[in-house]
Amino acid sequence: MVKRCAWATHDPLMTEYHDKEWGTPIHDDQLLFEFLILEGAQAGLSWSTILRKRENFRKAFDSFDYSKIAKYSEQKVEELMNNEGIIRNRLKIVAVITNAKAFLKVQKEYGTFNKYIWNFVNNKTIDNKFKDLSDLPSKTEHSTQMSMDLKKRGFKFVGPTICYAFMQAIGMVNDHVQDCFRYKVINNIT
Repeated sequence: MVKRCAWATHDPLMTEYHDKEWGTPIHDDQLLFEFLILEGAQAGLSWSTILRKRENFRKAFDSFDYSKIAKYSEQKVEELMNNEGIIRNRLKIVAVITNAKAFLKVQKEYGTFNKYIWNFVNNKTIDNKFKDLSDLPSKTEHSTQMSMDLKKRGFKFVGPTICYAFMQAIGMVNDHVQDCFRYKVINNIT
């Protein structure tokens, strides 16, 4: 029997996400933007809710094309507010547009968002070597620094806890517990 992190064992969608995505280092700006937006959308909700709506988010937000999203109008915001397939929270929807604009500015300054964001961990995945899920923090010094810098650059819905979840999702930290099969897989990638 395959050993997994306990949070991924009760829902097939969460299991698939755990087994194929969570914690895998991502360096593609398009995917980094998608995860940044999805983590922000999750605030106050469960990750399984976001996963169930992920395809709807992709359709509604032009496959997370930040160049297009940065140009969204108030009319587009209203259209999104009426889209039952996504999280219809005006602050979160407006934040996606704000974040797309800020994302483009970071790209202009650093060449890629990837170069900017991975600098918070010196371009290397942190192996936390946790034995139990209860050991995982909700935020760290790295996520707090990231949050402060992102906010300074105009990003929204990027508090330290959201930033830590983002770091976990994109593989900046390996937070699979040590007896999970993905723990070694991630360490072999990094």
